[in-house]
Amino acid sequence: MRPLFYRCCNTTSVEKGNSATMGGVLFSTGLLGNLLALGLLARSGLRSCPRRSPRSPPSVFYVLVCGLTVTDLLGKSLVSPFVLSAYAQNRSLRGLVPASGSWLCQTFAFFMSFFGLASTLQLLAMALECWLSLGHPFFYRRYITPRRGALVAPVVGAFCLAFCSLPFAGFGKFVQYCPGTWCFIQMVHEERSLSVLSYSVLYASLMLLLVLAIVLCNLSAMRSLYAMHLRLRRLPRSGAKEQAELAAGEREETPQPLEELDHLLLLALMTVLFTMCSLPLIYRAYYGVFRAVHEKNGSVEEIEDLRALRFLSVISIVDPWIFIIFRTSVFRMFFHKIFIRPLMYRNWHSNSCGTSMESSL
Repeated sequence: MRPLFYRCCNTTSVEKGNSATMGGVLFSTGLLGNLLALGLLARSGLRSCPRRSPRSPPSVFYVLVCGLTVTDLLGKSLVSPFVLSAYAQNRSLRGLVPASGSWLCQTFAFFMSFFGLASTLQLLAMALECWLSLGHPFFYRRYITPRRGALVAPVVGAFCLAFCSLPFAGFGKFVQYCPGTWCFIQMVHEERSLSVLSYSVLYASLMLLLVLAIVLCNLSAMRSLYAMHLRLRRLPRSGAKEQAELAAGEREETPQPLEELDHLLLLALMTVLFTMCSLPLIYRAYYGVFRAVHEKNGSVEEIEDLRALRFLSVISIVDPWIFIIFRTSVFRMFFHKIFIRPLMYRNWHSNSCGTSMESSL
């Protein structure tokens, strides 16, 4: 039966009054941002080689950031061409390949749900890495290695592949949204189908739990960083020899404070972005289940669902630009001057004078 609240679910042409201009601009911006971010990561890795031994691997955080950037790039490269092709041929996703039926729409919706969930899981891995490196340094040094960090991406991919394939097995449903260039999880059903609505709520609940876990990890990392600051404040009361020994021990247990502050700031900015872009979708999923939607309001509800879907797609566009802006020397010098110099200059200057302010990931 045709869903009452998705008037474009079976259309084969793009709804009139819509243009590909915005989609093209967003795709170009996202593609350029991800390529620049990968270039900066490659440059950062190469630039750090002379300061390390030839066999020294990159940091775990560096590996995780690379995985997140590649995921965003793949998502943008696999999803956006469908949208641009639909506009170019004035055909909806269901009409681009008529012989395949809804196969193309189903594939598009799978990619959207897959990369939205995969990016959030990888951001959680970054938050956990930062929290463990600051709060549990001995555990971190013993068990968290770059090789294990490299396993995060394939493990996340396997989980997302299984979870986002459930609609193909009958649990949940993908549907085409107006103007015919978007497909995603169906979040409203006129017959209150348990399988359709349960999957949308399960997806939204998982996203909500991930966002909350990321926020908690970041708050805990901030607390550990502040505790480190308090410990270092007590150093001047000790003798010079004891101070040097304690500072050296602190550096062995955890990464440099300046480097951790950089990682924490990048995580905080990404967390704000993911939260702002994920909450509309989470709200709409719960709204479609727990509040009755009348047929006469179907168009309005579909527009709201589409707006939430577009917020989710913004993540892979803005995310790399946050990383690029953060890595600029002007921005980091401003951040260090505003936050580090008043709070930690007296305590950490002697420990960090031998390291560059431009720490690499």
